[in-house]
Amino acid sequence: MSDYNQKVMAEFRANDGIVGGHHTGRKLLILHTTGAKSGKHRETPLVTMQTDDGKDYIIASAGGSPKHPAWYHNLVANPDVHIEVGTEKYDAIARVADEPERTQLYNKIASKYDFFIKYERDTERTIPVIVLERT
Repeated sequence: MSDYNQKVMAEFRANDGIVGGHHTGRKLLILHTTGAKSGKHRETPLVTMQTDDGKDYIIASAGGSPKHPAWYHNLVANPDVHIEVGTEKYDAIARVADEPERTQLYNKIASKYDFFIKYERDTERTIPVIVLERT
């Protein structure tokens, strides 16, 4: 895991889910997955949007790269995940949103976090949106 992600997660945990700097004003979560090939525990800090029904939504943008991020492959292979958001921790099932839900959710999240608009323009792949449903 990158030093950057380690620092973000340490700040997240030290400040009840609040991270400054580049992430000021963004709602983050820490996604715990099981490696698709290795079976090892993995942690990734991600921007999230939480709805009134308590679901968290994340976008597998990889910064607009041509490939899906590793964590996406992990949760597709092993959809049972663990989430840290704010001071709360919960187990969830990760589900990749199908169309037209994917586009509706992507647009909703991108309206709040406009950098996702750039990421979508920067790649030819369809960027997945993942719904995290509490178990």
